[in-house]
Amino acid sequence: MARVTLFRKTPHPLIPARHTPTPRGQYDLYPAFALGSGVIEMGYDALARRIGAHRVVTIDGYCGVLWVNFQEQLDQALRAYGLRTAWVDITTALRSYTEIEVLVAPFLGSDDPLFGRRFSGHLRDFFEVQKLEQLAPDSSADVSLLYGCGAALAGWEGLLIYVDVPKNEIQYRARAQAVGNLGTDKPLGPKPHYKRSYFVDWPALNAHKAELLPRIDLIVDEQRPDQPMLMSGETLRRGLYDMSRNAVRPRPWFEPGPWGGQWMKRTLSGLPQDVPNLAWSFELIAPENGLCFESEGNLLEVSFDMLMFAHHREILGDYADYFGDEFPIRFDFLDTVEGGPLSVQCHPRPEYIRRHFGETFTQDETYYILDCAPGATVYLGFRDDIDPAAFHSVLEKSFREAAPIKVEHFVTVLPAHKHDLFLIPNGTIHCSGAGNLVLEISATPYLFTFKMYDWMRLDLDGRPRPLNIDRAFDNLHFDRKGRHVKDELVARQHLIAQDEGWQLVHLPTHREHFYDVQRYEFDDRVTIASQGSVHVLMLVEEHSLIVETQHGKRQRFNYAETFIVPAAAGQYTLINEGLSRAKVVKAFIKPDWFTQEDHQWLTRKS
Repeated sequence: MARVTLFRKTPHPLIPARHTPTPRGQYDLYPAFALGSGVIEMGYDALARRIGAHRVVTIDGYCGVLWVNFQEQLDQALRAYGLRTAWVDITTALRSYTEIEVLVAPFLGSDDPLFGRRFSGHLRDFFEVQKLEQLAPDSSADVSLLYGCGAALAGWEGLLIYVDVPKNEIQYRARAQAVGNLGTDKPLGPKPHYKRSYFVDWPALNAHKAELLPRIDLIVDEQRPDQPMLMSGETLRRGLYDMSRNAVRPRPWFEPGPWGGQWMKRTLSGLPQDVPNLAWSFELIAPENGLCFESEGNLLEVSFDMLMFAHHREILGDYADYFGDEFPIRFDFLDTVEGGPLSVQCHPRPEYIRRHFGETFTQDETYYILDCAPGATVYLGFRDDIDPAAFHSVLEKSFREAAPIKVEHFVTVLPAHKHDLFLIPNGTIHCSGAGNLVLEISATPYLFTFKMYDWMRLDLDGRPRPLNIDRAFDNLHFDRKGRHVKDELVARQHLIAQDEGWQLVHLPTHREHFYDVQRYEFDDRVTIASQGSVHVLMLVEEHSLIVETQHGKRQRFNYAETFIVPAAAGQYTLINEGLSRAKVVKAFIKPDWFTQEDHQWLTRKS
C-alpha cells in the first residue's frame, strides 16, 4: 500500500486479494462463489491493457471510491503503454454545493441524529444537464476517460467501466475522513456521513447502478486501492445468473459496540483480537453485504444488491412482486456473552416506518439463541401491571437526571436457553440480556431501533447514545404484557415431519411476521424443496455440511455461516459432514401471509 496509506480506520484487515477456503468446519470470513479459470485479473496494468484498444472510456462507480488515487494510478499505467490520455472529472458537472444541500435537506430528518427519509429522486438531480451535455472526449488524445460517480449520465459512447466498493469499507474510509458524500465539499464525519449515505446517496447510486448493470463492460473492485480486481461485465452477469440458482453466502463483517461480547472473537476464526469486543455481525444484511467471486484464488467483491437487480425473480420466486429488488430476510449476530444487555427498545409499526422514513416494510424481528451462558435472559413484553404514563415518566426522569432504572419492574424477564426462539413483532418492547449469542432472524430493515433506556452507557467514542423515547411511545403495543408474552411471543416448537434419520421442527413466528422459521435435524442428509420461496439457512449444530443443488453445484458451509438458497434452485440436499446429528435453521416467506387482508400494507412493487 505504498501510495494510499491513511484511507481507512478499523481494526479489521483488508480482504485479501487471494484466498484459499478455510479447512472443513472453520468459519470462513471470505466466502466466494467459484467462477472459471482466469476470469479475474489484478492491478492497474491489467486494467490499462483492457482499456488500451478503446478511444473513449466512461468510468462510473460508487461514492466511497478513492477517485484521486484511482485516476492517478490508472493514468500512470496507461502512459506506461505509451498512450496519451485526456481525463474529464464528472464532478465538474455537479450542481453547486448549496443547491445540493437544498436538494437533500428534506430527506435528512432536520436535526435528528439518526433518521431521515429515503431519497425519492435520481442521481441525475445532482448534476446540471447543460454541463453534462458539454462534456466531450478529446479527439487529440489516444484515449479520453470520463470518471466519477454518475459519469455514465453524460452519455458517452464507448467502454463502460463500473468501480464498486463495499459498504463496510466506505464506512471505514469515512471514519478516516478519506471520503465524503455525493456533492459535498468536505467529509461530514462518520455518523452524519452514514445517515446521508443511507437515506440519500445509496438510494440514488443503487438505482443508477441497476440501470447500468446490463451494459457494464468491466467491473472493478476497488477496496484494495493499490490492487484493484477486475473482470468483464459478461462474466459478472453470468456469475450472478449462476448464483441465482445455487446456494450463495454473502461476505460477513463485524463491528464492536458498547454492549458487545466475546463469543464471536473466541469462536469465529480470523477475527481481530485487539478489539474490546464484537457486538454485531453483518451475516446477511442485504443493503450492506457484498458477494465475492473467485477465480484461481483471486477474489472480486460486488454489492449484494447486484444479484437482486439482475435476478430478484429467481431469488424471491413467488414473492418477487411484493419485494421487488429488496431482499426481505436478515440474519445477524448480537453478542452479549461476557458483555452487557442491549438497549431497551422497540421498532416502528408498518404505517409509521412507511410514512416517516419511506421504507416499504418494517423491522419485525426474532431472537434465535444460538448459544448462551447459564442464567442468560431476554427482556420481552411488559409486565402485567404496566402503567404507560408512569413508565414514560420514569424514562424521561432517567434521561434528564442520568438515573438508573430497574427495567424488570416494567418489562418481563424470561430465561434464555440454547435454540429458543423469541418473537419480536413491531412495537414490542425488548432487549437481549447479557450472556447470549443471538442469531437475529428478522425482516431486512435494520436501522430503525427506538431506544428508551441504555443502562447509562456511553458509546465507543465516549458520548451518550441517542434515545428515542417519544418515537418508541408512538409505536409500543402495551397490550403485549403478562400472560400474552409467554403465549404469543415465545415460539412453541413442535415436530411437523420426520422419517428415518431426520426430523423437521417448526418454530412458529408471530402473525405479524411475514417469514417463518423451521429447523432440520438430520444424521446423514435431507432434501428440501424451495416451494416458491427463498430460503435463508444456518448450521447451528455440527461443524460443516455440503449443499448440493439440482443444478449440479456442491458447496461447503461451516458452523454459524449464513447461506441463501434461491427459489429458483427448486430442490436441494443438505449433507452432514459430522458424526453427530446436524441442525440447520431455515427462514422463509410464509406462503399464506400475503393473502391476509390485514397485511395488505405491503403492496406489490411491480
